[in-house]
Amino acid sequence: MIEPTQIVEESPTRISIKWSDDSETAYDAATLRRGCPCASCINEWTGEKILDEKQIADDMSFAHISIVGRYALNFHFSDGHDTGIFSFDYLRKLSA
Repeated sequence: MIEPTQIVEESPTRISIKWSDDSETAYDAATLRRGCPCASCINEWTGEKILDEKQIADDMSFAHISIVGRYALNFHFSDGHDTGIFSFDYLRKLSA
């Protein structure tokens, strides 16, 4: 499994992750908020997106970022949303 070797909060709106295969990806807060995998944003049973992406401001920022175990990140967004657990596998897939 490819894992992060470095996670850098570059600004209030952007993070970058360097991966164990020497690749690097950058993510902005608005894109991550629009891709939130939590049950409030994605229907748990159908997988259908509930979140209206148009409601997410382009100037979204991170209020706080925390590591969840050894497998994920949790983002606290400037709109108050903080229930998404973004596994490293999911983050990697978002960058593809």
